[in-house]
Amino acid sequence: MSQATDWRARAGTPFVPEKQPAQGAKGMVVTNHPLASAAGMEMLAAGGNAVDAGVAALFALTVVEPMMVGLLGGGMAHLRLPAGEHVVLDNMATAPGEATPDMFRPVSQDWPAALVTEGRANEVGARSIAAPGNLLGWCQALARFGTLPLADVMAPAIRLARNGFPATPYLVECVREAAPDMAKDAPISALYLPGGAPLNAGHRLVQAEYAEALALIAREGPGALHGGALGAAAVAHIRSQGGALSEADLSSFTVLDRQPVRGTYRGVEVVGPPPPSSGGVHVVQMLNILEGYDIGALGFGTPATLHLVAEALKIAFADRAAATADPAFVEVPVARLLSKDYAAERRAKLDTGHAQSWSAAVAAGESANTTHVTVADAEGRIWCATQTINSLFGARMLIPGLGMVPNNYMALFDPRPGNALSILPGKRITTSMSPLILLRDGKPWAALGLPGGLRIFGSAMQAVLNLVDHGMSLQEAVEAPRIWTQGQALEVEAAVPEAVRAGLAALGHDVVALPHVAGGMNAVRFMPDGMLEGAACWRADGTAIGLGGGLARAGVRFWPDLRRG
Repeated sequence: MSQATDWRARAGTPFVPEKQPAQGAKGMVVTNHPLASAAGMEMLAAGGNAVDAGVAALFALTVVEPMMVGLLGGGMAHLRLPAGEHVVLDNMATAPGEATPDMFRPVSQDWPAALVTEGRANEVGARSIAAPGNLLGWCQALARFGTLPLADVMAPAIRLARNGFPATPYLVECVREAAPDMAKDAPISALYLPGGAPLNAGHRLVQAEYAEALALIAREGPGALHGGALGAAAVAHIRSQGGALSEADLSSFTVLDRQPVRGTYRGVEVVGPPPPSSGGVHVVQMLNILEGYDIGALGFGTPATLHLVAEALKIAFADRAAATADPAFVEVPVARLLSKDYAAERRAKLDTGHAQSWSAAVAAGESANTTHVTVADAEGRIWCATQTINSLFGARMLIPGLGMVPNNYMALFDPRPGNALSILPGKRITTSMSPLILLRDGKPWAALGLPGGLRIFGSAMQAVLNLVDHGMSLQEAVEAPRIWTQGQALEVEAAVPEAVRAGLAALGHDVVALPHVAGGMNAVRFMPDGMLEGAACWRADGTAIGLGGGLARAGVRFWPDLRRG
């Protein structure tokens, strides 16, 4: 009996994947838009490596997935090199130098309601903009680990911006959701609300101003924005609208190298990003807790399994406030959170028969609108990167003349002074990004990540369970129905059957069915025969493209020449 048959025989939540995986021997690119995946594959086909392809895909995504990512955003990239070294590149946005702990007025002093501020000033408009690091992060990664010139890597994005591309229904739905805020800003309205209404699916979206800005960066490098004319223009407009970003914030921004966190789950090594990401720490923490149960025998999507996953999520979120902050400002108890002994302490208090409330046992909210890219090449490089402008269309404004949508990352800080996540000048944003690389016997086995804000690391953890415990195929693992909670309602995707929801309710969970939990997961699996498998899920426009074939055999000539010997 196959592994797929095994998990289906025990499943409480059966499902059939909607998309198909891709395979390739020479490389694999998986992104949340087919044109971005094609941009990355263009680099691999030209002889570039996974970093060239990953950066090209990200530049292209700023054009074709503009609601999710842009040069004026931030993120984390997890890179594995052929010799086995792992590097996490942190280009998360930072609070501007002029930011103050009390710059916003929360409507409540209770968490998480405190994240809402008067006039939504930390969410929409110029004051919500933090110092961005995406462009610097991507360009530094390319310079250090890539092989192709910046102009070549940016060429697909420039072409897409200049010539346009057909808007997908997913992009159109995102425009409709953000339209009330976007309508207040003339430059962004002109692009996405032509004639005062959201653009239609199939509308050819041309971004001429952005194409010119990209072309300038391709010629001059990231200094065009961080210290140059583009940066000066962006800052001038943002400050004219009441924002705090300065040219000094752009010119002084630093991309940091961080060492990943590591853990094991049933013999699989899990490698992920460290704080200020909560992803790696809490994925390992939850897996440590769940390792004490036979998840595979309990079955995929059964009330018993989903109850344990939900309790692990609640434990992780109870500890998250102490573990998810900029380590330059807050002491983070990483070692304790990663400890198997600590997991055993928490597990001992878990009631398999009833839902509980959990509080933190260690001392010391974000948007779901992000993007993720997973790329692997034939030489063993893996580029697993999650990047964003935070909320849907970021600050919901556009820099005139540049065509860039800035982030609204200030919404992630605690607007109440004196707390771990409070605003301080230069402080890095906290994130749930979880670009994970899984190893078996020290060799890459799978790499995955996804957008989804607070729901990212719980969804990534469930994908690990799907692969390790349930023996799913890669396509099944990324598309499988998900759940999420941080201690209040238990969100379950609509594919979870009514009988399972009733079983969870009987265990004490407040069950709420939603169309989806978190966003489109993109993954690569490394097969025993050397092939690469890629998979993207139904929750976004994700597409996997594999590279096969290769150059002609040595000595081959054009066939008529053979007769002339």
